[in-house]
Amino acid sequence: MKEQNKKNLPPKTPSLPKVAGMNQHRTEKGMKEEELRKKLADLEESLRVIRFKGQGSKSKNVKEVATIKKQIARVLTEINRKK
Repeated sequence: MKEQNKKNLPPKTPSLPKVAGMNQHRTEKGMKEEELRKKLADLEESLRVIRFKGQGSKSKNVKEVATIKKQIARVLTEINRKK
């Protein structure tokens, strides 16, 4: 009976992708300073875009600005740690 139940079950769904920022600081420790500065510039640009985009309408992801600010702080911490 158990064998029949296993055959009728749908296949397992793949795990959901991780949210941006989760466990990302671990990869930043292995980056070179040039890469960190490039990532910092990208994060600051995305923060600027989100702020201007949010001027006219409500954002779907309310925590997006806070998450990017935390990522910027992590990158700056790594840059200062390498000095």
